[in-house]
Amino acid sequence: MLIIHNYWFLYIPYLTWLYFDWHTPDQGGRRSNWVRNWTVWKYFKDYFPIHLIKTQDLDPSHNYIFGFHPHGILVAGAFGNFCTNYSDFKELFPGFTAYLHVLPFWFRCPLFREYLMSSGPVSVSKKSVSYVLSKDGGGNISVIVLGGAEESLDAHPGKFTLFIRQRKGFVKIALTHGAYLVPVFSFGENELFKQISNPEGSWLRTVQEKLQKIMGFALPLFHARGVFQYNFGLMPYRKAIHTVVGRPIPVRQTLHPTLEQIEELHQTYMEELRKLFEEHKGKYGIPEHKTLIFK
Repeated sequence: MLIIHNYWFLYIPYLTWLYFDWHTPDQGGRRSNWVRNWTVWKYFKDYFPIHLIKTQDLDPSHNYIFGFHPHGILVAGAFGNFCTNYSDFKELFPGFTAYLHVLPFWFRCPLFREYLMSSGPVSVSKKSVSYVLSKDGGGNISVIVLGGAEESLDAHPGKFTLFIRQRKGFVKIALTHGAYLVPVFSFGENELFKQISNPEGSWLRTVQEKLQKIMGFALPLFHARGVFQYNFGLMPYRKAIHTVVGRPIPVRQTLHPTLEQIEELHQTYMEELRKLFEEHKGKYGIPEHKTLIFK
């Protein structure tokens, strides 16, 4: 619209700014405490509500990778806990700064990228993760939703399917930088929306997977409640989210890790993630027979 109506005095300065600012999402972003303190985020946190639970203290002299599970539809637990100043993060983890890594696509959207960065998210590119974990002095946390967009297609209430078996890049980066790995499970994340049935092999799932490969992000067909009625709408259900931060897995820095070292640490991570789920599922109403499914 700006170009059509020849508002050059608006779009030329912004495009110039965009050119020089293009790599900021790969270099720690540009967070704003003013935005993170908006009152709307307090209402956002209290709506579900969102809780952050710590199981063990972390040493602020180290850097960490938080593997966040599951993706769900909105990743509400990750945003509410790590991208606003209304969560208990600062009280539970004093001396730490968390960086939520999201798809690079969102930082290619003019104007929206500025708003997104102001809350704290950065790109999930290898360069961006390495930038955070390379900071001296420790106390930096890369929060990565490891299942990615693909996992959102399996975000059905009562299901616990995680796309993790082929996700090994984060393990290699952890070894390269000596960053400790911490499994994080967000109980209630998959309960916020209902999704139209899309089992593997169905025509809908096939179309969704093809679109995801083309665009880089998934398009789950979801619904929940409305503002003034509970039958249908796009507003998430009011279900409690409990984001539980597990025990850290010590990682010794290895600049050139072998495939065997990557595989061994990846297996250890999956075992710790399963233990975390099994230890805490009973507290949050998950039946004993339910377990994680790794894909």
